[in-house]
Amino acid sequence: MDEIEHKYVDVRGLKLHVADIGSGPSVVLFLHGFPEIWYSWRNQMIAVANAGLRAIAPDFRGYGLSQLPPEPEKATFKDLIEDLLAILDFFSIPKVFIVGKDFGARPGYLFAVLHPERVSGMVTLGSPYRTSRSSLLLDLPEGFYISRWQKPGRAEADFGRFDIKTVVRNIYILFSGSEIPIAAEDQEIMDLVDPSSPLPTWFTEEDLAVYASLYEKSGFRTPLQVPYRAILEQFNLTDVTVKVPVLLIMGGKDFALKFPGMEDYVRSGKVKDYVPDLEIIFLPEGTHFVQEQFPDQVNQLVLNFLKKHTCSTSQ
Repeated sequence: MDEIEHKYVDVRGLKLHVADIGSGPSVVLFLHGFPEIWYSWRNQMIAVANAGLRAIAPDFRGYGLSQLPPEPEKATFKDLIEDLLAILDFFSIPKVFIVGKDFGARPGYLFAVLHPERVSGMVTLGSPYRTSRSSLLLDLPEGFYISRWQKPGRAEADFGRFDIKTVVRNIYILFSGSEIPIAAEDQEIMDLVDPSSPLPTWFTEEDLAVYASLYEKSGFRTPLQVPYRAILEQFNLTDVTVKVPVLLIMGGKDFALKFPGMEDYVRSGKVKDYVPDLEIIFLPEGTHFVQEQFPDQVNQLVLNFLKKHTCSTSQ
């Protein structure tokens, strides 16, 4: 961990934090989900650097050590994509492999669609490419966590009953389960977690302390906006196809598989309609945090993909 450098990049008026390790000619850009930050990629970054590649992992604007935008409630996925382009240009990186987890896969996919000349390939965890998100909100009850967190003030009041460490703890416990977090009408999302519930065995109190310290700095204003309140943002693309090679890693016990139509969409191969060069690998015991739960397995899958496509792109 000590060998990971921490840098700040002036991007579109904000100071964005980027974790950086390795010096190889090939660069891997890691994009976190929620409630994650750069730290969730610590194991993968070190593995990539040890394999002779460079790994960089930004904290998205308003997350972790990156500066909050002046109006967090107006942040968009388009902002994240433009930030990524600016970060690559700042470091004079012409082309990258993208590894994206959870909502971090979305700006990664869109970046590959909008800037295919800058992307050698992608690995995504727990998040297949979807051209529309609207069905998520139509086919699940009102107590669905995304629906609740979309409502300005609702999550703020729910989270505000607890210290930030407890909020992060509860979300990690909830999202590590195999069931979609759905609250009853008279319940809030935080109430779904019994206070005596232990952390997942692969997530230590020390890990929790790191996450909590970073969210104490950033708060939840931007994370609630992106992804949750910007989830229906439209890009009006004429061609939505992802044309770079992609590896999708799914945990067999990831609650996201229970989103309406999700498991069939992945297992039937329909996702390949939009991602023609796609390989799908399931880790049967994996949950939503598969890269932290099974770091060695995920590292090997990522490195195999990088080796395969580094060779093919250099020929």
